[in-house]
Amino acid sequence: MEIEQIYDDLPTLETDRLILRKVTVDDTNDMHHYGADEEVSKYVTWDTHKRISATKEFVLYVLNRYHNKQIAPWRIELKENGKLIGTIDFVWWQPNHNKAEIGYVLSKDYWGQGIETEATKEVIKFGFTNMDLIRIEARCFTENIGSMRVMEKSGMSFEGVMRKAMAVKGKHQDLRLYSILKEDF
Repeated sequence: MEIEQIYDDLPTLETDRLILRKVTVDDTNDMHHYGADEEVSKYVTWDTHKRISATKEFVLYVLNRYHNKQIAPWRIELKENGKLIGTIDFVWWQPNHNKAEIGYVLSKDYWGQGIETEATKEVIKFGFTNMDLIRIEARCFTENIGSMRVMEKSGMSFEGVMRKAMAVKGKHQDLRLYSILKEDF
């Protein structure tokens, strides 16, 4: 399976409460709502969106990646109101090793409701079913309890702490590594 085959036309995925689909320019305001929240951006690699222009720039970056058939996020949409409440994607994919890493972000307004776990399980299923993956990983800062819970509830196993594994926002961060194998799914 080649990256271009999946990202030529990123498929829409659906769960009980969610629709995962391509980001559009119309999503900019909803994305800015959570992107501008310092609590949300505390545990991610990108800076808080101080201005709507930062969010617009990111949306254009995503649209360009779709256009060039590169890895790009799904929009997490709540079915009940059609609102973008986060994104989820494979932040990297190594087809020659049949493995990829999931990353996600969710509006604080929806934390603690199992929404991110629901989205993560669907993306894991897609990876094993459609991308020929045998291993899916996810990492988070060691203090990000919410993300740890998402990974565990999604069936991932804790593998260990990667010490000072990533330089983010001027500091080297320890990361917790989780994974799930196709045979465990």
